[in-house]
Amino acid sequence: MKELFKSNPLLRSMYRFTKRIYRTVLFVFEYLQFKRLIAAGENRFRLKWKERYPCLDDNTSTSGFDRHYVYHPAWAARILADTKPGHHVDISSSLHFCSIISAFIPVRFYDYRPVKLGLGNLRSDSADLLSLPFPDRSITSLSCMHVVEHVGLGRYGDPLDPDGDLKAVEELKRVLADNGDLLFVVPMGNPPRIMFNAHRIYKYDQVRELFHDLELKEFALIPDTAGQGGLVRNADKLLADKQAYGCGCFWFRRTP
Repeated sequence: MKELFKSNPLLRSMYRFTKRIYRTVLFVFEYLQFKRLIAAGENRFRLKWKERYPCLDDNTSTSGFDRHYVYHPAWAARILADTKPGHHVDISSSLHFCSIISAFIPVRFYDYRPVKLGLGNLRSDSADLLSLPFPDRSITSLSCMHVVEHVGLGRYGDPLDPDGDLKAVEELKRVLADNGDLLFVVPMGNPPRIMFNAHRIYKYDQVRELFHDLELKEFALIPDTAGQGGLVRNADKLLADKQAYGCGCFWFRRTP
């Protein structure tokens, strides 16, 4: 039955539609039931139908989450806990990551689209990844995670450029200091491809070639499915090449 649903888009659509109808009917029933319960007790809150806020997809047997965006910031935070930099520079990675690590490390966050984020120990500014506002080899602790795969596809208002990712990588390497650390994350899969205009998906060898002049301190992988593991630290190329849409986490260091 599962294989039939996987292979038939019409069946999948009908199933989702039917499930949506069922959950909507259940929502109405539970609202009326809850209204009766309130009427029978102390009325501490106002309850009106026009102020409803239906959440129809949260009644699940387990709590789902975005594997890429939970695991890769957790990986990076663990690296920074070990390296203990005096300050850290991040280029357009997760705001949750930057805001949390700023509780322990001074962080300078830069994005192509400026963000008004006000927290102690966190400075936010705008920057173009193709022309970073830093001198050569000046940043000792740097991260750019789940970012480069988007550059040049126009998704965020940036100019179309098939080689935008290559230029972004060159900028990251330009500003990384001697003995500096770079935390770099991109989607991984086989074959490498562009899902226009969302992102690129890279093979392991492509990323290694882009950073052939840096030392690889660690490669971690977030596989496609939980059955292959959560965050696999010290993963290998063979596992990476088996993915369709995994998440590759690279810790590079520039050795003089």
